[in-house]
Amino acid sequence: MRLCFLVEEQYRYDGMPRDVIRQLGAWGHQVDVLWPGRSLIPISESVRAGSHDAWVLKTVSGGPGLTLLEAAAAVGLTTVNDARAIRGVRDKALAAVIARTHGLPVPVTYAAARAEEFAQLPESAFPLVVKPADGSSGRAVRLVESPGRLTGPGAPSSAGGLLIAQPYVPNSGTDLKVYCVAGELYATERCSPLHPGADVPERQVPLTAEVAGIAAEIGAVFGLDLYGVDVLLGPDGPVVVDINDFPSFRQVPDAVARVSAAVLRLAGGNGGNSTGRDHRVPAAAAPPAAAPAAAPAAPETVPLAAIGGDR
Repeated sequence: MRLCFLVEEQYRYDGMPRDVIRQLGAWGHQVDVLWPGRSLIPISESVRAGSHDAWVLKTVSGGPGLTLLEAAAAVGLTTVNDARAIRGVRDKALAAVIARTHGLPVPVTYAAARAEEFAQLPESAFPLVVKPADGSSGRAVRLVESPGRLTGPGAPSSAGGLLIAQPYVPNSGTDLKVYCVAGELYATERCSPLHPGADVPERQVPLTAEVAGIAAEIGAVFGLDLYGVDVLLGPDGPVVVDINDFPSFRQVPDAVARVSAAVLRLAGGNGGNSTGRDHRVPAAAAPPAAAPAAAPAAPETVPLAAIGGDR
């Protein structure tokens, strides 16, 4: 197969997607890489050529890669994840509305352009968790104890975008991260960004039927195949506090091989298609070592070898 990966500069050296790209190459597939944040891309020709079996996105929220993926989808090309699904979860305000409309356990959500607007909420609504609607990787998440903490040093900031606020869910300082790889679910524990001092070793944990059902429903509601769900086990049961497309898949056994195989199935390889659910992992899962190579300064497309090399 021939695949095109759209990779933002922030993820240039990450195992996801670098090791996945290497694995696909080791299995004999051609992988081209576009760097949306630092390349001149002939978008009309690249997209309309239709020479790739699928386009795969690993980008930050608000990054230019999503526009390119949507362009590919607009002309009928296969995208991983589905471009419309990604847009639905990248905007956290939109995601909260979609999730609650479908009965998923998501906190009541408020939106405002400025943090001080949340002071209109009754004091009983505090503490609030405030974060940018286009945030990612726990960036700029703030626990606001009272209305008076909405301004001043350390106050939430949207950097010109929209903020969302949700009531704080009492918890032990542990986040449950559920990863989905084309229908296969895995759960890990990690320290909550709101409780950085908590002693929580990151590890794989058993997944309860209740949480598994919630995670699977999220995939169905949003149309996602590769995604992660942040869950808090609150006093009233599991609460979904974030949804991410194409996450890190940390602590997932054989994550590189599993994600690589899923990309092929979703792209239509191995006799599958974009809705196939064949979960077998191909043999030779361990990615081969790649010789370090520096990427060109301003590539249009970058061959597989150009992503090798650590900092």
